[in-house]
Amino acid sequence: MNWAAMKKIHENQQVIDLDGREVALRVRRNPRARRLSLRVDPIQGDVVLTVPPATPVTEGIRFAKRKSGWLLNRLNDVPPRIPFADGTTISVFGQPYTIRHGLDAGRVISCKDGEIRVSGRAEHLPRRLTDWLKREARRELSERAHTLAASLDMKAGRISVRDTRSRWGSCSAKGNLSFSWRLIMAPEFVLSYVVAHEVAHLLEKNHGPKFWKLVDRLNDQAKAARKWLRHNGESLHRMG
Repeated sequence: MNWAAMKKIHENQQVIDLDGREVALRVRRNPRARRLSLRVDPIQGDVVLTVPPATPVTEGIRFAKRKSGWLLNRLNDVPPRIPFADGTTISVFGQPYTIRHGLDAGRVISCKDGEIRVSGRAEHLPRRLTDWLKREARRELSERAHTLAASLDMKAGRISVRDTRSRWGSCSAKGNLSFSWRLIMAPEFVLSYVVAHEVAHLLEKNHGPKFWKLVDRLNDQAKAARKWLRHNGESLHRMG
């Protein structure tokens, strides 16, 4: 038996019928699980079924169907995703912009007068807008991080943007900083706080009193930003 492989959580996705409604089901085979469990992902809008190592997946599916009423109620409560499409309104730095598709020559994306205009073929709009938002996020986050680090007589390492769900930013032992690109769609004071949080880790590696005092020195809206993320963070993951 490959015990190293047993330590990993394996996922596969399928579609099941719950009282006449087709629902996406993510099956997670978790070697540490002791019982079947179900949850609704509030961002993806699908059902996650966790299965212990010795339990057949078919038993897990029967379990999900027995819980169909509860699952459907929870699924109905999940807010819809917001697609990147012509006519959709999204936020950039907390300001609303309406996406407009145009057939202009070239591959130009412009953001002004309350609109984000995306040229090119319509089917490429979601990817092109996502790429543009990631570039804007990397530029803005990098500039702010280097400026704040310099104010502490520190130097930030490599700065990257990713699409993480578990955290908005991170700081490695080598001083490399990573941020969620979706912060570009949050209010400016929220993005600034996350940068301050991670830059503070260049000096303070834990979340002790000295760390939080430093964060408050670097950003005077830290408390409000944390509150905003608690109440609105999931909405950023539903965009695009």
